[in-house]
Amino acid sequence: MSATSLSAQRARLEYFRTLVADDAHFLLLEAAAAVAQDDDPAVDAMAVVAQVDELGARLSRRLPSDAAAQQRLRLLNHYFFKELSFGVNVNDFYAPGNSHLHQVLQTRRGIPITLALIYLEMARCVGLKVQGVSFPGHFLCKCSLPQGEVIIDPMTGRSLSRDELDERLLPYRQQRGLVDDFEVPLGLFLQAASPRDILARLLRNLKEIHRAGEDWLRMKQVMDRLVMVLPHDWSERRDRALVNAELEQWAQAAEELKSYLQECPQAEDAPALRERLQELQRMARLH
Repeated sequence: MSATSLSAQRARLEYFRTLVADDAHFLLLEAAAAVAQDDDPAVDAMAVVAQVDELGARLSRRLPSDAAAQQRLRLLNHYFFKELSFGVNVNDFYAPGNSHLHQVLQTRRGIPITLALIYLEMARCVGLKVQGVSFPGHFLCKCSLPQGEVIIDPMTGRSLSRDELDERLLPYRQQRGLVDDFEVPLGLFLQAASPRDILARLLRNLKEIHRAGEDWLRMKQVMDRLVMVLPHDWSERRDRALVNAELEQWAQAAEELKSYLQECPQAEDAPALRERLQELQRMARLH
């Protein structure tokens, strides 16, 4: 990478850092849009936000000023899923572009979390309180109405019943042993996700896509952002160390893995990683 390209990359990361530094002023939609700059530096994250807000403003202008919350939700769902035709990309679900908001706006196809990000912002534009839910399996939304909370599938706009949610949750519960005496109430899985948690889930989706494709450079770019979003999650720093090793950046990999082992000396993977650290330190000396 040339010095100019490296400088531009650093500038993009610093811009991203300003968006996610403070929970009180966490610019979720802009930060999510900025993720795509790793693949396309020309992406204007602020323009993406403005585009979403304009779509929301168009619907807001249609609504009667005295429209009840339930009516606003019904009209939002019709506008988002029918008129604008947003929906899931069933033909290529794991394409990285499904995690890039500017592409989702262009194609009207994405994955649950990117559809939800656009839906949440448009809901705000029409005076609805809609929050993200980091549900196992796929991301959901919940809308607070005078009658109670409605859980919404951002792929379709359908309201999900308690039985449907329990059915979706069952494989996760079985896998984790959270059944019978160890069953966890459904409500714990329906807590509102913080903006930081939502962005982390988006980045982790991309992380796993690039890991599966062994695209270590793109995975490293995602990891750089993920570590900014979750600076105290040492498992993410460990994973970045291992990606650096794949990229033969031995010194960086060794330094970060050493930090992980100092912070998490009792981790299950610590014995194996101590051996790996010795190997990385040896490679760093050789190069």
